Amino acid sequence: MPSTEAPADDLPPDILDAGIGRGRAQAERTCLVTRESRNPSGLIRFALGPDGTVVPDLKARLPGRGAWVTATRAAVAEAVRRRLFQRAFKAKHAVAGPDLADVIETALRHDLRQALALANKAGCVVTGFTKVESAVESRAGVAALVHASDASQDGRRKLAQTLRRRYGDAISGIPVVDDMSSEELDMALGRDHVIHAALVAGAGTAGLLARWRRLRAFRGVAAMPGEVGPAPSGADAALPDNSPGGCDGVCDRPPEGR
Repeated sequence: MPSTEAPADDLPPDILDAGIGRGRAQAERTCLVTRESRNPSGLIRFALGPDGTVVPDLKARLPGRGAWVTATRAAVAEAVRRRLFQRAFKAKHAVAGPDLADVIETALRHDLRQALALANKAGCVVTGFTKVESAVESRAGVAALVHASDASQDGRRKLAQTLRRRYGDAISGIPVVDDMSSEELDMALGRDHVIHAALVAGAGTAGLLARWRRLRAFRGVAAMPGEVGPAPSGADAALPDNSPGGCDGVCDRPPEGR
C-alpha cells in the first residue's frame, strides 16, 4: 500500500510562528505531521532551546519561533520518528528525544494536579466519601466526581448509584475524573488518604476539567462525561473543550433537576 505521508521536505515555508499573542489574532496553526490547519487549542507548540533541544511549550509563551503538532501521543511520536522538528527548525542537530511524548504527558499531569490545587483553594473541592455523597445529593449538586485511580470498585459503584439517583438520565453530564493516584490527590490537596472527591461549581472547576480533557485527548482517550471506572492506562483555564461529548466550557454547572 502506498504511503500517505506528505514528503517531509515539503514543509511550508511559514510552518513556524511566534506563538499565541505574538502573531495574527485568532490565527490557526498548521500541524507538522498532518499539515492540517486548526485552532491552537488542539495543538502543542514546540520551541528550540539554546542547547538545540526541542522543548514542549504547553502555554505557547516561549520566545522564538515555534512548531505545532496535534496534541496526541501518536502525532508527537510521528514527528520525532520522521525528524520533522529538525526540518521545521532547519537544524540538523536539534534533539527531539524518543521520550518526548512521555515528557509532555508528565507535564500535563503536573498541570492537572496544579489545577486541582487551585480549585481546592477556591473552595470547589469536597473530599471524603460521606461528604462527596452528600454533595451529590444536595440541591446544588456537583460538577464532577474525582476518584483516585487506585480507588476500590465498591466505592466507585456506590457513588455511581448515588449519581444516578440524583440525576437520572442526566448523569451523562457529570464527568468522572480518575486519572490521578491517591498519592497525587494527596499532593494536590495537601491532605492524606484522599480517595474520592467532588467538584462543585466555582471559579476553579472549568480550568481543571479543561486540563483533564487535554490530558485524556493526548493519551487518545475520549473524556466522556459520566464515565465511571478506572481510566485506561495507556491548559490554561480558557482552553476550550474539543473532546467528543465535551461541555464547551460550561461543565462547571451541573445539570438541573433530578
